[in-house]
Amino acid sequence: MSTSVHPSPSHPLPEPGDGQESGGGSVPAPHILDNPAWASLDGPHARFAERVGRAARYPTDVSPFTALADSTDPRAWDDLVSLVGPDALAPVSGATHLPDGWEAVRRGQGVQLVDTSLRAEPDAEAVRLTRADVPEILDLIARTEPGPFLPRTIELGTYLGIRREGRLVAMAGERLHPPGWREISAVCTDAAYRGQGLATRLVRAVAAGIRERGETPFMHAAAANTGAIRLYESIGFTLRRRSAFLLVRTPPGPPRPSAVPKPQPPQAG
Repeated sequence: MSTSVHPSPSHPLPEPGDGQESGGGSVPAPHILDNPAWASLDGPHARFAERVGRAARYPTDVSPFTALADSTDPRAWDDLVSLVGPDALAPVSGATHLPDGWEAVRRGQGVQLVDTSLRAEPDAEAVRLTRADVPEILDLIARTEPGPFLPRTIELGTYLGIRREGRLVAMAGERLHPPGWREISAVCTDAAYRGQGLATRLVRAVAAGIRERGETPFMHAAAANTGAIRLYESIGFTLRRRSAFLLVRTPPGPPRPSAVPKPQPPQAG
C-alpha cells in the first residue's frame, strides 16, 4: 500500500541553509542532522565506534566516516590525532577551518536532503541483501561508483537489491543512523538497466522500512551531482542544507597516548 510520508512533529524540518548566523543576528540551535556521523557513532551506531574523547570513526572496513563532536573545539582535533595517528589521512565533514599544522588534501561540497513528501512503499522485486551478497555488491559499486562501500558496510542497516536473470543490477540501503533518522545510501543501477526506474523503486522501498520503524529518511549527494539531486527532489526529498567535506592530513609527530576501545561486534539481525 502506498503512503505519503511527512516529517514527524518530533523532527521538524529546518530551513535550508548552512547553519551559520542569520541576518537577524540569531544563531539557530544545532540540529542533529548538522553532524550526522557523530550523532550516529555517539548513538545508535556506538557499537561500531572507535573513539577517543571528542573524535570517533567507523572501523576502516565498515565506513570511511570520521566525526568530531564539535569541529570548532581544538580538543576534538587533538583527539582525532590520537585516534588516527600523526601524518594520517582522515575525512572530516562540516569543518570550515583547520587548526595550525593540519593540511586540507581535498575539499568537496555536498547537499543534504530530507524526506518531506516521499511515497514510500515496499517493492515485490526487491530482496534483502546479506553478507553472502557482498562480492556482487562490491562489483556493482565498482562499476557504478555511487560512493564508498566496504566489505562490512552492509552491517550498518538494511540493503535491498533487484536482480535480473540472477544478477544484481540495482541496490540501495541504509548507512548513517542519527537517533530518529536513517540515511539512504549506495543508490546505484547497472548502466544496462538505467532508465527503468529501479533506483526510485529501491529508494521508496528502503524508505518504507525506515518509516515502519518510526524514523525519517534523509540522503546526501555531491553538490555537483545535479541529476541525482533533481531526481531526489522530484520524488519527495527537500534540500535541507549544503555542507563541506574535507580530506585532511593530521600533523606529523607522535600521537598522544590513548586507548581506543575495540568496537563491539554487531548484534545478530
